[in-house]
Amino acid sequence: MLKFILISLLCALTLNAQQIKKDSLSKNYTSPNIKFNYKQLIIPSLLIVYGVIGIESDQLKSFNLDLQEEVKEHIDEKVTLDDFSQYAPAISVYGLNAAGIKGKNNLKNRSILFATSYLIMTTSVLGLKSLTKVTRPDGTSINSFPSGHTATAFAGAEFLWQEYKDKSIWYGIAGYAVATGTGIFRIVNNRHWLTDVAAGAGIGILSTKIAYWINPFIQEKIFKSKEKNNTTVIAPFYNGNQYGIGLLKSF
Repeated sequence: MLKFILISLLCALTLNAQQIKKDSLSKNYTSPNIKFNYKQLIIPSLLIVYGVIGIESDQLKSFNLDLQEEVKEHIDEKVTLDDFSQYAPAISVYGLNAAGIKGKNNLKNRSILFATSYLIMTTSVLGLKSLTKVTRPDGTSINSFPSGHTATAFAGAEFLWQEYKDKSIWYGIAGYAVATGTGIFRIVNNRHWLTDVAAGAGIGILSTKIAYWINPFIQEKIFKSKEKNNTTVIAPFYNGNQYGIGLLKSF
């Protein structure tokens, strides 16, 4: 059963990889901005809907409990890697650029996109946590839904994909693999239900997609000055226990 569940969770990675590969082949985007494509809403929306239904569905709640029991039976030790892996895909974007592998956008533009994505993601996650008040599997708090770690990881994975899909699809695959692993770790560590992780993944993916879709408007209305070469970007974050604000300044 455990193997079946883990394979099912990995389907989010596989299906999204197939979709983004189709998008790259069909050229449904322009650089550096991306045209809206309703088909890109399907996978993140299904993940979010599945998670939301799981809040009240007795069948999905039972499924969550069965999964947690099986995890406890087969895995004794907790893995703290998820506290770091959630940030890995987004950090990779800046690391690759620093290494000379240029992405789609320059430092200013990608930082604006990054901040927009994380603002949407963080606001959505914190809002839902305060509204739903779902108890965590370990019983430590009532802010389980959705998984903030997973949302952060998948927002970063989509960010990595959008910046490097013109270079190679494997950058996106690697980012989504790390994000999927983060979601699995949240279940293994008894911190989240499967439905929390699914919803978090959907929110993360959708937040970054929205950030790219609305980027032309933001660039035009807020960052329209071409004479200034410096910018300051503030991005909020939430790691499951702590709130914070990140500051990024380019010159």
